[in-house]
Amino acid sequence: MTIERMPMEWGLRSGAAVAAVVALFGGYLVADAYDVVPGMLTTAEPWPEPSPFPSAPGAVEGPAPVALLEDLPEDAPVPDSVAMQRLVTGLAKDKRLGSRVGVMVADGGTGEVLGSSSPDKLMTPASTQKLFTGVAALSSPIAGTTLDTRAVLVEDNTVVLVGGGDMMLAAGEGNPDAVNGRAGLADLARQVAAKVKVTGTTEVRVALDDTLFSGDDIAPTVASPDIAAGYVAPVSSVAINVGLLTDGYTDNGPRASDPGKYAAEVFAAALEAEGLRTAGAVVAETAPDDAQVLGTVSSAPLAEVVGFAMQYSDNTITEVLGRLVAVEAGLPGSNDGATQAVISSARRLGVDMTGARLRDCSGLGDGSYLSAQQLVDLLGIMVDPEHPELRSEAVGMPIAGLTGTLDSDVGRFTGTNPARGLARAKTGSLPKVRALAGTVITADGRMLVFSILADSIPAEKTVGATQIYDGFVGDLAAYSVPG
Repeated sequence: MTIERMPMEWGLRSGAAVAAVVALFGGYLVADAYDVVPGMLTTAEPWPEPSPFPSAPGAVEGPAPVALLEDLPEDAPVPDSVAMQRLVTGLAKDKRLGSRVGVMVADGGTGEVLGSSSPDKLMTPASTQKLFTGVAALSSPIAGTTLDTRAVLVEDNTVVLVGGGDMMLAAGEGNPDAVNGRAGLADLARQVAAKVKVTGTTEVRVALDDTLFSGDDIAPTVASPDIAAGYVAPVSSVAINVGLLTDGYTDNGPRASDPGKYAAEVFAAALEAEGLRTAGAVVAETAPDDAQVLGTVSSAPLAEVVGFAMQYSDNTITEVLGRLVAVEAGLPGSNDGATQAVISSARRLGVDMTGARLRDCSGLGDGSYLSAQQLVDLLGIMVDPEHPELRSEAVGMPIAGLTGTLDSDVGRFTGTNPARGLARAKTGSLPKVRALAGTVITADGRMLVFSILADSIPAEKTVGATQIYDGFVGDLAAYSVPG
C-alpha cells in the first residue's frame, strides 16, 4: 500500500487559509463586541430594568354611573281634577273647534281620569289611529323580526324576487344606519350574481313573487285626490323608498303605480350591472317554498319600522304593518284582515273597543271611528311598565316642538310653549278633522296621557285648531299643584 504525502506547498496554503479565517472571525467578534456589525456580543452597559407598567386611571374602579336625566319622581303630585276639568271644558267649548269635540286627560301612573268631555263619542281619529296599528305590531310575535327580501332560483335560470313586506328598500346599496333604505337591492343582486356565475350561467329571467298580501292594494275608503297626491302608495310586499319615485323620503309625492313591479325592474337592472344578462320583461311567478335561496337582505327591526311610521305619520308603512299582523294571526293579508287584526289586538290588551270601526290601518280613509276614551286607554297601556314591548312606541311618538310631525319647523309648539320637549304625541289631520293624542309631563314631574278629537271643524279654521291644541297641552305641561 502506498501512502501519498501532501505536497508541502499545499499544506502551507491551507494553513494560511485557516489562519486567515481565524483572524477574520476574531476580527468580526471584536467588531461585534463594539457594535460595529450585528451580533450577540457587546461592550455597552446593559439596559436598565424596565419600570413597572403604569396603572392607567381607567384600570381602577371608577365612580358609579349617573343618569343624565333623572327618572320622574314617584311621589310627584297628581294634578287637581277640578283644575284639569276646567281646562278640558274650556277646550271642548271653544267654538272654533266646531260642535263635535271629545277630550280626555288621565294620570299616566294610575289611569285616574282627571278631566273629560264627550269621552265615549265615536269620532274620526285621523292619524291618531296609527297608534293602534303600531301597538298591534309591537304586541305581535313579529315584533322582534326583520322583513326579509329574498331572491330564489327556479327552473335553473329564473331568479324570483320574493317580497317579505319591506317597502323601504334602497335601489342601490343598503344603509345599515337607516330605517328607510336599510336593505339594498344592489346588495341582493351582488349576492345573486356571485352564486349564479359559478354555475356558468350568464343569462337569467327575473320574476316577482308579490303574493304575501291580498285584496285591494289601497283601502277603498281613501279619497282619490289623496291617492293622486301621493299620500299613500299601493301596498306591496316589496318596494323602494315606500313606493316613492323621488330620491329622498317625503310623506307625499309621486309614487309608482305598481311598487312591486318597479322594484323588480330595478333589481333586474342591478343584476345587469353585476354582469348578468336578463331576458325579457319581469313576470309574476309564485316561488315554491323549497326553491334555492340565492340571496337575502333584511329591513330594520320591526320596532324601528313602527317608530318611523309614527314619527312621519307614514300611511303606507302603517298599512303594511297592519297586513303583517294579519298574516301572522292567520288572517288574509288584506285591508279587511288587517283592520280586524288591529281591533282584536287592542281588545286582547284590555281596551274596550265597543263601537270602534276601522276602515283602514292608517286613518287616511273615510269612515273610521274611535273615542277619546279608547285612545287614552291605549296610551295608558303603552306607558304601563307591565308592557315593556310597547315602550318604543310610547317614547317614539314625535316630541313637541322638536321632531317629526310636531317639529316647530312645521309650526307646532313654537316659541315658549311650556310643552316643548315635554310632550310626545301622535297627530291627525283630515279635512275638518284635527286630532292629537299622547303624553305630557307637568311642572311637578307627573306624566299625564291625553287625547283630543274634533271632526266638524269649519274648513277655514282647521289650521288654527292645531294651535289651540298646542296651547292646551302647554297648559297641562305648565300645571303645578298649588302649595
